[in-house]
Amino acid sequence: MPFPQSKTLKKNHDLPQEGILFCMARVADSETLFVGSSDFKVYEIDLAAENPAPTPLSGEGHESYVTGAAVASGQLVTGSYDGRLIWWNIEGRAQSFQVAAHDSWIRRVIASPDGMFIVSVADDMKCKLWNARSGELVRTLSDHKPTTPHNYPSMLYAVAFSSDGRLLATGDKVGHVAIWNVEDGEKLGEVETPVMYTWDPQQRRHSIGGIRSLAFSQSSDILAVGGIGKIGNIDHLGGPSRIETFDWKAGKRIHEISDSKFQGVIEQMVFSPADDWLLAVGGDHKGFVSFYEMTNGKLLHQVRAGDHVHAFAIRGDFSRIYTAHHKRIMSWDLQIAENEPEASTDPKS
Repeated sequence: MPFPQSKTLKKNHDLPQEGILFCMARVADSETLFVGSSDFKVYEIDLAAENPAPTPLSGEGHESYVTGAAVASGQLVTGSYDGRLIWWNIEGRAQSFQVAAHDSWIRRVIASPDGMFIVSVADDMKCKLWNARSGELVRTLSDHKPTTPHNYPSMLYAVAFSSDGRLLATGDKVGHVAIWNVEDGEKLGEVETPVMYTWDPQQRRHSIGGIRSLAFSQSSDILAVGGIGKIGNIDHLGGPSRIETFDWKAGKRIHEISDSKFQGVIEQMVFSPADDWLLAVGGDHKGFVSFYEMTNGKLLHQVRAGDHVHAFAIRGDFSRIYTAHHKRIMSWDLQIAENEPEASTDPKS
């Protein structure tokens, strides 16, 4: 699926929504989205409706920020800072059951490509695999230290499946990535991205940054690691967005991509179907959607996306991208464009 000189990103929907939307999941072959919010609720929104409006799901729900969402085996599963996973009946828009999953804040929830597993990562530094239908714990993976090199609590922000579902990668605050065999839980490799971790012993005596997103190439040979570069003011996300790519089997770094113009963390990424480009979203107080060429790591196309982008969902053919922000839901159409420059930046889009 060629991108250079052939496609641009055009805003389709821009819908206000109260609260911070930390996560997003999409029902396959539909315009139905689920988002998790800072008001502790989970909302459904159908962008195919004449007047799309978020509808909260019914049930006891979460008791803190909803930070992870995934659809698998006909159900929605959400995770929260309350440490619980909740299974929801999609058709009935109601809670089915819940699991006390982690002893600390859940940072991300994903589903395996075949829909058999749900995976959660949390600040107890554990990655857990769950049966997507029953909620039964299948396996716990642990390779991340609970404290930073400066003896402050660490965080386990990121997790990703390979496209064939055989591999998992997990990434933490200090820049450590572990790669796992899903079938037996064996650790297969690791890579390090220490530049994504900033420590300031003088101003506030704490650290910031960390790996916020991971993505395997479609071939599973390349692993992209997303976060933020060195930060000057540790009370803000005032640092360059940063992506590093690796031949993870060889432990070899391929690209170091740093963007000082569109600053902030890389929250989520995905490789194109042909592995020729990479989509990344994130931001500081403002958001961005960016595309990078994977042969050389150079920027192909980039747009400002209103407020900080926390998550996205995407159609299988990449023709539409859905983004979850501070106080808004947006969708973007990836369109054929005549005479599109190889690398374009449109801060007004």
